[in-house]
Amino acid sequence: MTDKRGVTIRELAQAAGVSIGTVSRALKGQPGLSEQTRSQVLDVAQQLGYDTGKLRTGKPRRILFLYSRSIGSLANNPFYSYVLHGAETACREAGVPLSIMSVLAGDDVAGQVRRHESDALLGAGYFDPEAMEAIRRCELPLVLVDHFFPGVRCVNDDNQLGAWLATRHLLEGGARRVAAIFGPLAHHSVSLRAKGFRRALYEAGRLFDPDYEVTLDPALEYREAGRDAMRRLLDLPEPPDAVFAYNDSTAIFAIEVCRERGLRVPEDIRFIGYDDIEEAAHSKPPLSTVKMDKEALGHVAARALIEGDIEPSDASLPVELVVRESSRIDAGAAVAAPTRKPRRPA
Repeated sequence: MTDKRGVTIRELAQAAGVSIGTVSRALKGQPGLSEQTRSQVLDVAQQLGYDTGKLRTGKPRRILFLYSRSIGSLANNPFYSYVLHGAETACREAGVPLSIMSVLAGDDVAGQVRRHESDALLGAGYFDPEAMEAIRRCELPLVLVDHFFPGVRCVNDDNQLGAWLATRHLLEGGARRVAAIFGPLAHHSVSLRAKGFRRALYEAGRLFDPDYEVTLDPALEYREAGRDAMRRLLDLPEPPDAVFAYNDSTAIFAIEVCRERGLRVPEDIRFIGYDDIEEAAHSKPPLSTVKMDKEALGHVAARALIEGDIEPSDASLPVELVVRESSRIDAGAAVAAPTRKPRRPA
């Protein structure tokens, strides 16, 4: 970030012998600094002619929306497109420009952030530890969406509850062999959805069978990975009669494979996804799912940056079960009793 006289906040931090985050807190009048440090920063800012007018309002001059390319492009990932739209709305309402940058493994994140001249960061999706360390080194206010990192303000939906609701719905519909398709379990939201899936099985007295829980092959293209996961489930000696997919796109790809093999949805196999993207309601058959306010995730995160509300926390937005044709429940269906003592969920 550069002020109108050409002095960057990084140059100010270097001259004062403090971090960029300390400069930001000092100029915004935020707590957490000694009066000596605050006075030191303000004195150096005055000596350098740094324009602190906007910073003193507490509002960032520009927010940078960072997204991990591990989630694919925004064009191919509807979930994060909604998150971005929510962030854009919040920034437009506050008169704060928003720019976008993708993060790839090995990128010079700090250098790219400097070129964008942003003074606040909104990260969306999973960032590996190396990328997170690079982002933290920027020493700028940071809020994460659909991710968790200790000491950072995070905004998520209630992933574990959502997966539990979805799995319980399949079980209550009479499904006896419930499978799940997940993305990388290192992702915060995916790991919580896996916990919710297993918890629902355990509470229903079902045995946890690892054969019925598959993850996408990272070596495959996204659509083919979903199709491959479904083929692996259908090739089991006893294929599932219901599937929970960790997102709607994967569920739709899996249903394609079932149709190709002559299976009827929901008569032969039931499906439920997660996210309630627009395509879910228009798929064939319409896809049951777990709905959350995706735009609210981005809006809440951007508002937190705009208002300076970046104290470490993990906010969970509510979720809602949406039942459509793909998981139609037959009248009178009941949950089967366990045949032996169930294994506790991992």
